[in-house]
Amino acid sequence: MPAGNIRKRISGIPVFCITGFKNAGKTTLVTRLVAELTRRGYHVATIKFAHHEVEVDHEGRDSFRHRAAGARSVALISPYRWAVMHELDESAGEAPPAVEDIVPLLGKPDLVLIEGRTVRVPKLEVCAKDTTRPPLAESDAYVVAVAAAGGCRHERLPGFDRDDIAAIADFIEDFLELERS
Repeated sequence: MPAGNIRKRISGIPVFCITGFKNAGKTTLVTRLVAELTRRGYHVATIKFAHHEVEVDHEGRDSFRHRAAGARSVALISPYRWAVMHELDESAGEAPPAVEDIVPLLGKPDLVLIEGRTVRVPKLEVCAKDTTRPPLAESDAYVVAVAAAGGCRHERLPGFDRDDIAAIADFIEDFLELERS
């Protein structure tokens, strides 16, 4: 799918993904972009895809005890934040929700930054300096730009230094046609 036709919104909310191989600097870049975009006045939400078991609750907590007793879903609500934990039943073929199902649960942010690979939204590929892998941009038409600490470049896509957060934020603003509040 050509970059011009990539879906830039889910449920009316602008979405942009930071992708790359393990240890390329994705999480660091996402956190720095959140800080920069927040400084610019945007309300930013994030989604992190993990490829391993994630534990957001801890033994001894009431919500942990609810799950341990067999609750498949537990909502934890306080005056400051809320969370819903849902146990997937792999034996019944239950799969993680699609990003399209999660974005509407994030309130009304100005944009959502996603860290992961499999989602079909515009992506910036982060490359590690010493990578020997071919760029994801070679096989993923949703990659619209590349950020690198040296090395990884792509001849047809805009390229950024991985530490030039302002320029990357400018690119995301322009690409998603964001308007500051």
